[in-house]
Amino acid sequence: MSDWLFNGWGGVARILLVAPLAYAGLIVILRSTGKRTLSKMNAFDLVVTVALGSTLASTVMNDQVAHVEGFAAFAVLALLQYAATFLSVRWKPVREAVKSDPSLLFHAGRFVERTMRRERVTQEEVYAAIRAKGHATVAEVGAVVLETDGSFSVIAGSDRPDTLRHVTGVSRP
Repeated sequence: MSDWLFNGWGGVARILLVAPLAYAGLIVILRSTGKRTLSKMNAFDLVVTVALGSTLASTVMNDQVAHVEGFAAFAVLALLQYAATFLSVRWKPVREAVKSDPSLLFHAGRFVERTMRRERVTQEEVYAAIRAKGHATVAEVGAVVLETDGSFSVIAGSDRPDTLRHVTGVSRP
């Protein structure tokens, strides 16, 4: 049989053994470092999540990566994420380096064109977010915010929702 289709039972047996061990190791590390390790609150968190997934795949699929090495990689990534979030909560320069602010895209019946250009968001995408939240007209919407994780928040009604307090582009009283 061709090598690209089947390399023998040794590789399959290795995966059947290593995958559960790597998975269990990843679960232990994630449980010990807290929920924030896998959050998708911003781009930095997303990169760590993808890196953890890539490390798991490499550990399981690549016979050149020992299980202990994969476990060490999980631990280092999780500890770096923990350190970055720990420091970002306590030290403003770190927070500013790893986090972005949410951005106001639509407010009080008007698109915030400057912010939309900077964030590379179209009116069609804002309309789609409004529809996805069940609103039939923009008159029902007080604001649309591009969150730090890339998702859209649609806020119904109010002219000055207090949830916009830390959003870029909101004029302060």
